[in-house]
Amino acid sequence: MNTRLKQILIVGVGAVAAAVMIVLGLWQMQVFVDKGNRSVEDRAAQAAVPLSEHVASDGEVGDIYGKQVTFTGEYLPEQTVLIPTGDGVRVLTAVALADGRILPVVRGLAANDEPYAAPPTGVVTETGLFLPGEGDPDGVVPDGTLRSVRMPLLAQKWPQQLIPGFVTLNAEESSAQGMQQAPVSLPSGEGSARNSGYALQWWVFAAFALGMAIKLAHTLGVKQRNQDDAVLGPDPGAGAATKEEQTT
Repeated sequence: MNTRLKQILIVGVGAVAAAVMIVLGLWQMQVFVDKGNRSVEDRAAQAAVPLSEHVASDGEVGDIYGKQVTFTGEYLPEQTVLIPTGDGVRVLTAVALADGRILPVVRGLAANDEPYAAPPTGVVTETGLFLPGEGDPDGVVPDGTLRSVRMPLLAQKWPQQLIPGFVTLNAEESSAQGMQQAPVSLPSGEGSARNSGYALQWWVFAAFALGMAIKLAHTLGVKQRNQDDAVLGPDPGAGAATKEEQTT
């Protein structure tokens, strides 16, 4: 086997090994993401906790974002905002809590261009998922509506003190109000740091394997050239030219 073929074989083996390690790293990273998503879903599936016990009067929120909560208050129908989606409109209504603060509640999903059900009257106790707020997606919506549940914009519309977060009612509560449950975008979770570390290690190994293969191929080429020079000896023409230059 000549030297060039050996070099190609060495680099090829290194490239294959590096490709395998890159795939293993991607697999570990996917495990990292999947574990994070499962942890978020498991958190949302936990038993509901009382909202009032985890939101202090100064606005400090305990560890309840992404969890089911129960709340007690009275709906304020005049403070309702619609949030258009691809499947209908989310109906967001303010709920006055016992301490006077306002909790934004997504009551459910109503059909486009159809009247939505009025909220229940009197003091109610309901359950839903508590989230800190949403981003501002692209797109244009009709006047008087919002593109998402953005707490700063709600604070401008509703003069009362807002709870730092909003609730989306569960399927049972939305159905009781004559609507479907509104879609919820759960936040991305963080997986195990160990899996993330494994992914980075595989990618470092891949770079090392490819680098070593290239280095070995280069070393083999240099060694072969040295051997050829030792067998053939120096170029006579080159030597004569050198002597002529010295004489000149």
